[in-house]
Amino acid sequence: MSRADSTALAAAVRAALTSVIDPEIRKPITELDMVDRVVAGEDGRVEVGIRLTIVGCPASDRIERDVRQAAESVAGAGNAAVELSVMTPEQRAALTERLRGGRAARTNPFGPGTLTKVLAVTSGKGGVGKSTITANLAVALAARGLAVGLVDADVHGFSIPGLLGLVDDAGLAARPTRVDEMILPPVAHGVKVISIGMFVEPSEAGGRASSTAVAWRGPMLHRTLSQFLTDVYFGDLDVLLVDLPPGTGDIAISLGQLLPNAEVVVVTTPQPAAADVAERSGVVARQTGQRIVGVIENMAGLVQPGGEVLELFGAGGGVLVAERLSAGQPDSVPLLASVPLSMALRQGGDAGVPVVIAAPDDPAARAIESAAAQLAALPRDLAGRRLDVSLR
Repeated sequence: MSRADSTALAAAVRAALTSVIDPEIRKPITELDMVDRVVAGEDGRVEVGIRLTIVGCPASDRIERDVRQAAESVAGAGNAAVELSVMTPEQRAALTERLRGGRAARTNPFGPGTLTKVLAVTSGKGGVGKSTITANLAVALAARGLAVGLVDADVHGFSIPGLLGLVDDAGLAARPTRVDEMILPPVAHGVKVISIGMFVEPSEAGGRASSTAVAWRGPMLHRTLSQFLTDVYFGDLDVLLVDLPPGTGDIAISLGQLLPNAEVVVVTTPQPAAADVAERSGVVARQTGQRIVGVIENMAGLVQPGGEVLELFGAGGGVLVAERLSAGQPDSVPLLASVPLSMALRQGGDAGVPVVIAAPDDPAARAIESAAAQLAALPRDLAGRRLDVSLR
């Protein structure tokens, strides 16, 4: 092979590497300055040098595999060698600066003026399936081609990692990767996820990590939510969902301060007692300046083999909450979906595979998908732009 041919081969391999996506940052490695060198020899073999972001990068095996496959697609099977190294501190600093897009460190990218649709999912009381609904909405929106992030702000009762399959057999949630002061969130089913559950350790008594309690007061909760918004690199998102803790406490108030442009989805169950409390959570959200964009009724009814519906928790709570909340703002609050009781929904949560993926034809999955479609079609706050992927 002549020198010109070797140069052409190296250029072709480098072009092929544009298809290799860093699984954590979700950008091509060629855009992240991770390609150190591509050298083609006269024998037709190619050597590719890759710079990982940090020592012990959890995505190193996948990156190495994808780089080798891309290089061999040009040079031929067995004709590519991949050598991994680590970025210097200066290179990492340049990378984080590039990812921030010129924004200063510890800046909230989802404040006023953001192009990201911020949806806060709230409920008046616990046990209504709010986190299950949030996880499924996030996955359904990602499946529509949208870039989706999810903040688990339910600090005391974090369950999002488990619902999305980010927990191992010992109950330990996937750990985010740190690049200097930047945190790269784990990705599940196309959704970038951050949760306090990813930072807790197993109890000293030898219990599961999920059994560890987080006993924090208001100021620490506020700082944690603030750090999730400023230090976690979500990239350019179409939608950011925030799973709020039940009730009307510190986190709900902090959200109003940190994300004043957030729009709120209220989750309730059908019985009047739950509807009354859910209404109060919506009123608090409105008092912090946020707009309520819909209500989702969960556990609406259990369909029997004969087709009749067994209303274990009563009926009408979702409609009632939507009507009451509509009275407090110019535009009416719609009932986005009435999600029936579903074995598949529960099984998907236990398995870490949301029902919208595991059983898309299940009635609960169809109801959640309908709600996701309506939320995706909401106009953006800025210049009337929409979330619909066909208009991006």
